[in-house]
Amino acid sequence: MEREPHNLDVFPSGLRGRRILLCTESLGPVNGVSRTTMMLVNQLRSHGAVVSVVAPYNHTKVNTFQPMDSNPAVLLPHKDEVRLAGYPLPFNPELSVAYPLRLSEIYKQTFGGPPDLIYLASPASLGFQVMLQLRQYTKKSQVPLICNFQTDLAGYCSILFPWPLGDIANRIFALVQGYLFRDESVRSIFYPSNFVKKYLRDDAGVPEKKMDVLRRGVDTDIFNLEKRSEELRNEWAPNGEPILFTCSRLAGEKGFKFLAEAVKELDKRGMEFKLVVVGGNRNKVVEQEVKDMFTPLKEKGKVIFAGFKTGEELATHYASADIFLHCSITETFGLVVLEAMASGLPVIARDEGGPSDIIEHGNTGFLVPPNDLEEFVAKVLDLGNNPRRRISMAMASRSYACEATWDRVSNKAAWKMYDTIVASEQNGETGVPTTQLSFKSRVSQAVQRPLINLVTELKQAFALNIILVFWIVVGSYLIFAEAGHFVKTRVPSYIGDRKG
Repeated sequence: MEREPHNLDVFPSGLRGRRILLCTESLGPVNGVSRTTMMLVNQLRSHGAVVSVVAPYNHTKVNTFQPMDSNPAVLLPHKDEVRLAGYPLPFNPELSVAYPLRLSEIYKQTFGGPPDLIYLASPASLGFQVMLQLRQYTKKSQVPLICNFQTDLAGYCSILFPWPLGDIANRIFALVQGYLFRDESVRSIFYPSNFVKKYLRDDAGVPEKKMDVLRRGVDTDIFNLEKRSEELRNEWAPNGEPILFTCSRLAGEKGFKFLAEAVKELDKRGMEFKLVVVGGNRNKVVEQEVKDMFTPLKEKGKVIFAGFKTGEELATHYASADIFLHCSITETFGLVVLEAMASGLPVIARDEGGPSDIIEHGNTGFLVPPNDLEEFVAKVLDLGNNPRRRISMAMASRSYACEATWDRVSNKAAWKMYDTIVASEQNGETGVPTTQLSFKSRVSQAVQRPLINLVTELKQAFALNIILVFWIVVGSYLIFAEAGHFVKTRVPSYIGDRKG
């Protein structure tokens, strides 16, 4: 018999006091994944769940996370946050590849022992280690685990690496993720869009019964039309030109090459506009490569790079524009699209990835075939030259965004956590207290435990060796990439100094 769906306006009271180990690859306001994680952690803690967050150390010290005070009624000993050593990615230093670490050590550093549940937010280097090691434990010793698939690592590889390395890396990621996700230790996998569901089902081979959709929310109090600044608009477009807007980390995989070609074509067709780009990259070489794509239009004053923005300032920038352009095709959801819609902007996006599930074509914006530059340009011209249609779509966008609240999104995740913990306990997978066992059972358990522990240790050692080999391969690539960036940044200036 199918159970009645939970009321997502209500947080599960049974999760109060439960110990949740939340592992994530990044924390803070920098990207959509980390902002989603912050909202979930805050929701869990505000209702009495005991959450310990584990993440690789952030080398840029920008992706910061300010944990809420734990509920005073919860007295269980734990650490709110644990940072792990790792190596920063050359093309995105805000993310680090976590060094090999035993799962038992993570338990020790957070709760002093196993938690009630493990939640992996967008598993990559840290999440893979946790899943690989957890599956080595006996079934009764396995802590139930939930994944939230939020980052298309395979898609990134196809774009970042030259052919055929990109295709090879894409296939390897699909094999690795399928191997890890299909295991019984992974109870559920959240996916944010049909694009991700199709990848998990068709490429990674994950059964649909394990998957559950979890969209993202938006704070409609922060992102709203009232933040519109006429002063800022006059600064950007003193002659009243339509203001095109995009917000993203400045990196090749975010579709900036397509965007640069689109705005060049708009300029050729005589459209008067200003394109405002919000975002940056801690790797200045990668950031400059993106900016160089727009050099001719920057010189004409048609493209403005506003830099990295957060909070109220970011909300003001969104609301002060006219049309949001989204050119990335690697987004599993596209939180910036929802933020733009909440700010009263119609959105024009390439029809691939998460935005395809958010935008209502012809109502809140337009979806364009991913490689159809001509159609993308035509839609920008259509909205740019039609203020009344822009306003109509802006109202529809705002209305849509107001239905996507963080509370309901976080409560859905919380209910899944609670149901998973209860099911695990009912199946006896968390073990039975020794005092409740018969004398014969206690003797049998005492005899078997050393052997079970030995087998588990051998399996853990095998898993750690796999992780070590993986790290050697990844480390070699990172060193190679780092050397390439060093040559790009240092050698030209050194030659210039010698000539001078």
